[in-house]
Amino acid sequence: MPALPILDPADLPADAVEVGRIADAWGVKGWFKVLPYSADPEALFSSKRWYLQPSEKGAKSFFTGTVLLPIRQAREHSDSVVAQAQGVDDRDAAEALRGARIFVPRSSFPTAAEDEYYWVDLIGLEVVNREGVALGSVRELLATGPQTTLVLSFPQEGGKEGERMIPFVSAFVDRVDIAGRRIVVDWQPDY
Repeated sequence: MPALPILDPADLPADAVEVGRIADAWGVKGWFKVLPYSADPEALFSSKRWYLQPSEKGAKSFFTGTVLLPIRQAREHSDSVVAQAQGVDDRDAAEALRGARIFVPRSSFPTAAEDEYYWVDLIGLEVVNREGVALGSVRELLATGPQTTLVLSFPQEGGKEGERMIPFVSAFVDRVDIAGRRIVVDWQPDY
């Protein structure tokens, strides 16, 4: 039976964002490998307090609900992140965390550079064209190689939901107003 780390129950912050999951133990001194959901794992490095929830499927977890994991250190390693946490002192304890989902407060993310946005901040924004015609709201974003694409949802006749895709590039995006919850684009409804 592996040694289980002692993790304190916690409330998930209201602005929590899921940023990755624990893949496996890394080494013998309690380090573990994290698979970040972003190509730039700065959100993981910006917070020393990670909130864990059990995997939704797959790996069985020894804890339920939300627990707090105080991070000693985290760093990039190849295509992943490796981290060490308080109370996780050996390989068995690290293996016990396998599959856990990692959340950090959005308020702990580093400030984005000018004209850069966290995807999580764009989800739900209303998108209108230059003429003020509503095109839908951002449901998700897709990384399509050379550019990111906004995927919009909009109501259609008969109660069905339509989908519209707009490249998230300066040629089509005039303005992003996070505070006003709106994106203005050079796009027409019939494109």
